[in-house]
Amino acid sequence: MDVYEKYDLKRVINASGKMTILGVSKVSDKVTESQAFGGQHFFEMADLTEKTGKYIAGLLGAENAVVVSSASAGIAQTVSALIGWGDAYHTMHPYTSRITRREIVMPKGHNVNYGTSVELMVAQGGGKLIEAGYANECGPDQVGIEITEDTAALLYIKSHHTVQKSMLSIEQMVQVAQDHNLPLILDAAAEEDLKKYYAQGVDVVIYSGAKAIEGPSSGLVVGREPYISWVQKQSQGLGRSMKIGKDNILGFVQAVEDFLNEGSEDGESMKERLQPFVAALNQLDGLKVSIVQDGAGRDIYRAKAEVVSPDWHALELIEQLKEGETAVYTREYQANNGIIEFDIRSVDEDELALIVEKIEAILTGEKQ
Repeated sequence: MDVYEKYDLKRVINASGKMTILGVSKVSDKVTESQAFGGQHFFEMADLTEKTGKYIAGLLGAENAVVVSSASAGIAQTVSALIGWGDAYHTMHPYTSRITRREIVMPKGHNVNYGTSVELMVAQGGGKLIEAGYANECGPDQVGIEITEDTAALLYIKSHHTVQKSMLSIEQMVQVAQDHNLPLILDAAAEEDLKKYYAQGVDVVIYSGAKAIEGPSSGLVVGREPYISWVQKQSQGLGRSMKIGKDNILGFVQAVEDFLNEGSEDGESMKERLQPFVAALNQLDGLKVSIVQDGAGRDIYRAKAEVVSPDWHALELIEQLKEGETAVYTREYQANNGIIEFDIRSVDEDELALIVEKIEAILTGEKQ
């Protein structure tokens, strides 16, 4: 009896991308072995946290780093750290009224729901979110005018979830932060370049360990001192409720090494794998399918299926794909416009064929 049978779980093909609701990524055997070693041995956890952080920082050419339980935890703990400045009382009392400098300024179009809200993570860290500009426009001046003596840090979200048009660049946000002598936090959860943003002058960069890096459930906070040391101190306060285990710390470090040495699948490979899949889908009545690049400009390519059948809407097809013994999850962001996207980074050739078969069965009226 396998795990699916033991707990009566539905099997899943993840064509939606590296999404938390589906467990994010598949991990390699080497990562699993590192997790097993961690799980079967003891460490002084403060020592493990500090030294693995220094090791990762060395790999990335940064001053310091710390492994946390998730990118969301990274946001909350970083916000708390930059409000408290390593103060021992604040660490144990993160919402104390003794400290009033709690404002975190961020472009309004970056306050998105990525499974929870950015605003909630800022609040969990004890911050007060200040939105700069408008949902469809934010420039350096609009960020600058929101900065007051109560501003603790600036925050920028690098994600396809955010508004892309008429937004200031990361480089511009760095300049605003430097002009006002404030730290800049960058949430780059799903980004693949682990060195770029730090090199551009960002003070604290936060990554998801389980997305592009394909590690276990984890997050990485990398950046300049004393900010990272302040984040590490959060393990004695706010971070205690979101601590990461020794097994996932070691598994994540292995995943970082593998990612730096081997990289991830590039766009050309994705396009090559997509071509027969797209061709097969285009043979089905009711679909018009093409290959498109990620909306945020990353080197990620997906299949874009426009549902043109008079008998089906994209929303209905999406729900049907989740039915049956094996659920197929797709990207649903444009479903209201009749579009379904397929992210194949975690999908093998057999699963691609199964997706085609399932869609054909749905469109021809077979019960799922």
